[in-house]
Amino acid sequence: MSKPTMQDIADALSTSRITVWKALNNRPGVSETLRRQILQKAQELGYGKAGLSAGAPASPAATRTVAVVVSRPESSLFWMQIVHQLARELTAQDYNLMYTYLPTFGEEGYTLPAALTDGSVAGLIVLNIYSEPLLRLLAELPLPKVFLDTVPQVGQQVLGGDLLLLEGRDALRQITGRLLDSGRTRLSFIGAVDYAQTNHDRWLGFVDAYADRGLHCDETLCLKGPFGLYTHYEEISRFLDNLPRLPDAFVCASDYIAHFICQYYEERRLPAERQPLLTGFDNNPEYTNVAHTITTVEVQTSSIGARLAARILFRLSHPEAFSEVSYICTQVLYRGPLGDADGA
Repeated sequence: MSKPTMQDIADALSTSRITVWKALNNRPGVSETLRRQILQKAQELGYGKAGLSAGAPASPAATRTVAVVVSRPESSLFWMQIVHQLARELTAQDYNLMYTYLPTFGEEGYTLPAALTDGSVAGLIVLNIYSEPLLRLLAELPLPKVFLDTVPQVGQQVLGGDLLLLEGRDALRQITGRLLDSGRTRLSFIGAVDYAQTNHDRWLGFVDAYADRGLHCDETLCLKGPFGLYTHYEEISRFLDNLPRLPDAFVCASDYIAHFICQYYEERRLPAERQPLLTGFDNNPEYTNVAHTITTVEVQTSSIGARLAARILFRLSHPEAFSEVSYICTQVLYRGPLGDADGA
């Protein structure tokens, strides 16, 4: 027989899993009558938490600690700027921030770190996690949660928490539309569309721009992934080498992708007049071969950090409120030929 879970207790009492979690951890927001019912039902079902008795109070530090769950701690400045703003916002409200690192992919049998399951934290913010198994494991935690992005296969209803996304569909629609209106119709989208919901949205924006003009994109010119974790350049180079001829322009899902294409131009010694126009997303200054030179999309990392902090603080105070999906707007930065008034 499988061990009873908090969901079993919740189902037996027709309440929510988060209410059960709060009662078992002596958190506020549960009436004393319901708390006693939950503790009694937990005892009847034989439910027990490793290292924490069902009625034991959580430590004061735990009630003021938020976990920031991230993958690949060597990640770019983009992610670290978000985390730093998060830390500032949470510190200002007397909350502690605890880094929790997960692997890039959740292998079979992987279990989450104890800090996320033993009552050490009051809630969590999930960044840079693009593994479906890991996202599903995190979704099962009966904690207030806020996610920045997800994968297309795991929607907000599965996540069981708030979801914050960067608007990219309209931004890529604008960029692609300006390219098409300039006479560049053989366009190549490069980016792993199933890697992240935001990448998928950007691909849809690319397709939208063609549809707006009664056209269809040539998908044989597009490379939509998936990519290996450390083999982007090799895979992109192989794809470009096998094209009969290069497209009129590349619409990239990120500046990260764009910098690999620029590297390809340099290594193949393509003269400037033969280099297709290049666009990106993120306006990331780390990729110096494309920084401040290509059309891209501005993303305010400080705003992202502040919004994430505000959402988890709201979620901690209102755990029973319906979850929210929200978008942070972005701004297209036209440069080079696309920066001209007529886009030509």
